[in-house]
Amino acid sequence: MMNDRPRKRSLTLQGHRTSVSLEAPFWAEFCRLADQSGLSRNALASRLDTGRDPAVSLASAIRLFVLREVKAGH
Repeated sequence: MMNDRPRKRSLTLQGHRTSVSLEAPFWAEFCRLADQSGLSRNALASRLDTGRDPAVSLASAIRLFVLREVKAGH
């Protein structure tokens, strides 16, 4: 059975190191979507970070992005 506890994932956004805590299924799908779009994980995370509401954490923005993309069939 897969461990569903969030795990810290390192990213570099605009030259600054940061981390997000994500569950393995969300991280795997985020990585797949980044690859599919021809972007690095850092570049896709930077786009999401730039466009997110400041009240929403980056981890939540990534989860919502993944959910939207999966529901859209990407």
